[in-house]
Amino acid sequence: MIEWIIGGVVLLVLVVLVLWFIGIYNKFQSLKNSSEATLGQIRVAMKKRLDMISQLLGAVKSYATFEKETLEGVTRMRAGVGQAGPGDLNEIEAESRSILGRLFAVMENYPDLKTSATVTDLMGSVKGIEDEIARQRYTYNNISEQYNTMCDTIPSNFVASFAHFTKLEYLKFEEKIEEVPEIKF
Repeated sequence: MIEWIIGGVVLLVLVVLVLWFIGIYNKFQSLKNSSEATLGQIRVAMKKRLDMISQLLGAVKSYATFEKETLEGVTRMRAGVGQAGPGDLNEIEAESRSILGRLFAVMENYPDLKTSATVTDLMGSVKGIEDEIARQRYTYNNISEQYNTMCDTIPSNFVASFAHFTKLEYLKFEEKIEEVPEIKF
């Protein structure tokens, strides 16, 4: 009779451990899927922003001769956003912010350009997309923090190690352009 009780207790402990493992594993998978979905939203927003930059370049081009390389750079960045990982998105973000800064500087030199309805509408759209990217980046980094904390803390780090989960990379976009861009015509 005692052997049955001991066997039942051992079996119960094993079932609890398996359920615990499954619960933590599922939490990791849920956070990973959430991070991938959020990265997808960031990619979409960055493509929208790059499209808007292309449209702004078209509007600005009629007032000033802008570098051909700028348009080529926007096209190249837009093509790369779809497959970009967090590190690549950080680079695309910095480069696209630099282009926006140069566009703003060109607009400062041409006051009538700032009053153009097309440019004003596009600038409003870019601002909305900037806000969307900031929200999605915040969400992604929060998800990454939860995931990475689980990778580092006991007991979930045992599951992470067993399942070969690696930490997620944070997105480190600059909030503002720190230096005045150089304009070449």
